[in-house]
Amino acid sequence: MPMFRKLPVIIEAYRLPPAGQEPSDGLIFFLHDNGIQSDYDEGVSIETLEGVMRGDPGDWIIKGVNGECYPCKPDIFAKTYEPA
Repeated sequence: MPMFRKLPVIIEAYRLPPAGQEPSDGLIFFLHDNGIQSDYDEGVSIETLEGVMRGDPGDWIIKGVNGECYPCKPDIFAKTYEPA
């Protein structure tokens, strides 16, 4: 079976705060700049090529290599990314 390794790329990502906590200014600007509507206690809805994806409180919102945004669950984020 062919095996592949993900290329090392640097991404921009912000974590949605847990319900009841205030979002950081950086997160607010990031979501606004990328046209993402949010209700921080309920999460966010993100238009992607695959359709609308939901990001829940505590999820990471990633801006990919082509400028696309998508949500990522914290456990997957921790297995895939490290600080640059």
